[in-house]
Amino acid sequence: MEETICIPKSEYDKLRMQADIDVDLLKQLAESLKDVKEGRVRRVK
Repeated sequence: MEETICIPKSEYDKLRMQADIDVDLLKQLAESLKDVKEGRVRRVK
């Protein structure tokens, strides 16, 4: 059974933006891991 809740539009927009950022962050992390595995990383001092 689904529940319906009411939140202000500003709160909804904030949550949507955070969800989009989280997806982008996961994509970046996945690409970075792929680069590390393939040896395309330079050591920085």
